[in-house]
Amino acid sequence: MAHYEHELTGDVDRLVSHLDEAIPAGSITAKYESGADQRIGDARMVVRVYERYSAFGGNRVSLSISILSVGDQIALSATTSGGSEAMFFKLNTFGEDAFLRRAVEAIEAYAP
Repeated sequence: MAHYEHELTGDVDRLVSHLDEAIPAGSITAKYESGADQRIGDARMVVRVYERYSAFGGNRVSLSISILSVGDQIALSATTSGGSEAMFFKLNTFGEDAFLRRAVEAIEAYAP
């Protein structure tokens, strides 16, 4: 499992749109799988789950992004999972690391 956290300022709808385009564009097999959008008062939580095939590991890897927004303040958490070949411990995390790197590039390329 690989993990990344980031805080930024901007419009959450523009950020989510940007991620929905940029993350799948990084791999021919990557696609948006599912998501959620919840609100409580001024707070909004957006969840996105993407998945792709990892040729190196010969398996699928998922990327979950949770976004908390209040006004123009945004806190984001990205976590990858899957991609291991072992039953009881992780042998191969190359696919997870590569997918997270692509997500970090997309997040850091966002311009509010």
